[in-house]
Amino acid sequence: MTPNAPSADPVSPAGLLADLASVVGPGQVLTDPEVVRSFTSDWTGRFTGPAVAVVRPGTTEEVAGVVRACAAAGATIVVQGGNTGLVGGSVPPPAGTGAEPVLLSTVRLAGVGPVDTAAAQVTVGAGATLAAVQEAARTAGLEFPVDLAARASATVGGMVATNAGGLHVLRYGTMRRQVIGAEVVLADGSVLSRLTGLVKDNTGYDLSQLMVGSEGTLGIVTAVRLRLVPRRPERAVALLGVPGTAAAVALAAELRRRAEALTAVEIFYQEGLDLVCAHAGLEPPFDARRPTYLLVELTGGPDVLDQLAAVLDDSPVDDAATAVAGDDAGAERLWAYRERHTEAVSGLGVPHKLDVTLPLGALAAFEGEVRQVVANGWPGTTVVLFGHVGDGNLHVNLVGPPPDDDGVDGAVLELVARHGGSISAEHGIGRAKVRWLHLSRSPAELGAMRAVKQALDPRGTLNPGVLLAGPGRDASDDETERQR
Repeated sequence: MTPNAPSADPVSPAGLLADLASVVGPGQVLTDPEVVRSFTSDWTGRFTGPAVAVVRPGTTEEVAGVVRACAAAGATIVVQGGNTGLVGGSVPPPAGTGAEPVLLSTVRLAGVGPVDTAAAQVTVGAGATLAAVQEAARTAGLEFPVDLAARASATVGGMVATNAGGLHVLRYGTMRRQVIGAEVVLADGSVLSRLTGLVKDNTGYDLSQLMVGSEGTLGIVTAVRLRLVPRRPERAVALLGVPGTAAAVALAAELRRRAEALTAVEIFYQEGLDLVCAHAGLEPPFDARRPTYLLVELTGGPDVLDQLAAVLDDSPVDDAATAVAGDDAGAERLWAYRERHTEAVSGLGVPHKLDVTLPLGALAAFEGEVRQVVANGWPGTTVVLFGHVGDGNLHVNLVGPPPDDDGVDGAVLELVARHGGSISAEHGIGRAKVRWLHLSRSPAELGAMRAVKQALDPRGTLNPGVLLAGPGRDASDDETERQR
């Protein structure tokens, strides 16, 4: 059978629900329409679809039992962690596009094991929040190096599935670099477990790494072994107003060269700062106004402020557009101007959120061109840009076009491709970007990805319609059809 082709002889929904209840207990099979609805829309409100039930297994064995029951019934499964994604990958497909799936929530797989301080590792459940992992690491005198604004609700399983990056990629890399091993339930209910924490293990394919970035299409991650890093107690943060994106990229490059304690370099623009201040009731960081803002963080030893000052003293940044903090309270105050962008944008309406990566040399040109492309094709659209300038990741936020009008999405993603960028930096492809995947992946790559999916999930049980197009098609086929 091809992917997305469930069993030809499905059992009744009532029979499936009874089987699921026998695995996880009746109280963990949610069918009340209002309760189910709270799981079936994404964070932005742009993507939604019906589910036959929400199931909340509490162990890997229960996840395996749920998968076997669904496979026997010919039912598909959508996997959901904290539901903080932005591309519809953790919610069911729209109504009318096929049989309703079972939504498997990892919320009860939230355990955080003891920190192994000798190895600087910890094993956690897929449903553990990023904040819980960070707290456990800090209590042990270590740090988990990935950080996101959605730390209180984003889960480790979702972060692994989307290869999340966040604020500190410049220094520590994405989730892929933090994963030492994983426990995974495959589409037939079998379990792969690689949680020993061995750094050297050259015994064939690294199946744990295969799951990183697979968006739940190859297996359901239930636990992860994560690497930790030494705690860096001192912190220096600066918010700098600069003339434009090109100046921000140049200053970021200088910081990378000269400040070894550099942890984060973030970018946003005057319209975003105004929006955040109005939404959150914040005062501007300084009286001067600049087109572009760079937020810089250094962490390490007691010399971090000196490292920052040495670079800034040699830079053309105006003192009137500079704010510096060397304590946690001041640092959090400056970070708020960047981290509150997402909620401020959502306060305007349902946004189109496009998370992309550009070569650093193309970032300035793209910033100007994307504003013009949107203004020409969708006049009146509010455009808010922000992101991680250290790794070329820009978040394009558009409010105005209807949620189901993806023409503006295509225009932006095609512009990204023309500049040699990637249509997804952190949140994956989900359902939202499937038809444009060919812009970033060759036909040979798409064929190989489909072959892996076919090998591990031949019946299309897991996250159908996410990442890859339907059987016998590729993303370019879908794009051609859309343009007819």
